Amino acid sequence: MMIMKNILNFLCVFISIFIFSQAKSVKKFPVKNTTKTPVKKVSKGTQPNPDLVIISQDLPVLIPKKENGKFGYVNQKGKFIIKPEYHIAVFFYEDCNLLNSPNEKVRKFGTKEYATVEKDMISYRVDKTGKRVYQFKDSDVGKCKFEEYKQQLYQAYVLNGFYGIIEKAKFMNAADYRDYQIYPQYQYLYIMEGDDTADPMIVASHNDKFGVIDVNNKVIVPFEYANIKRNFSWKLGKMFEVTKDGTNYYYIDVRNKTY
Repeated sequence: MMIMKNILNFLCVFISIFIFSQAKSVKKFPVKNTTKTPVKKVSKGTQPNPDLVIISQDLPVLIPKKENGKFGYVNQKGKFIIKPEYHIAVFFYEDCNLLNSPNEKVRKFGTKEYATVEKDMISYRVDKTGKRVYQFKDSDVGKCKFEEYKQQLYQAYVLNGFYGIIEKAKFMNAADYRDYQIYPQYQYLYIMEGDDTADPMIVASHNDKFGVIDVNNKVIVPFEYANIKRNFSWKLGKMFEVTKDGTNYYYIDVRNKTY
């Protein structure tokens, strides 16, 4: 019996040692550190401005408008986005003097994302929130690199005191009505500066009223205005600056919609 008891004790100790040694030999595999992809937060500055509505792709997002003698900017719905406080406000467009500035830091303000305004005889560039981001300095003004001039295909032609339109390359005989693109019949015609020389907009005067026609003599803007300015509004903004009383000017589009 003593021998059997000793054997049992020996077996118990051996089993305990075996189990203990197995527990120590189990390898613990390290937990891999998974890289979490950071969620990018959209900054407020990159969010689109809901007030800059786009009804027509052909029109500027912001349009200069005069109120109480001061200029600001309205959106395509006519809502003021930049309050009227300026003596001068032009379309958002490139400024070649700043684009070619000797000061590289200010060249970005020459892009079409900014507009030139003037207040108290000081000129600024503003962004589309109305923030003044740059004040003009003579030392920053560079020389413009002019693109090759696009020769106009058409020109006004006066016959017996009336204005018509001719295509310069084809016009041969003033006595032949077939040589005229538009036979002289208007009090005044002026071809607006634009990018499409084959289909320019033409400011016309008829019965002492101004309107706009195309080279096919189609009326684009009806003859109901006291004057239409012959400036760069068509080239820069696809708009016309008009007045009905000869004093108060405002912008219209090709549908004759007022802004």
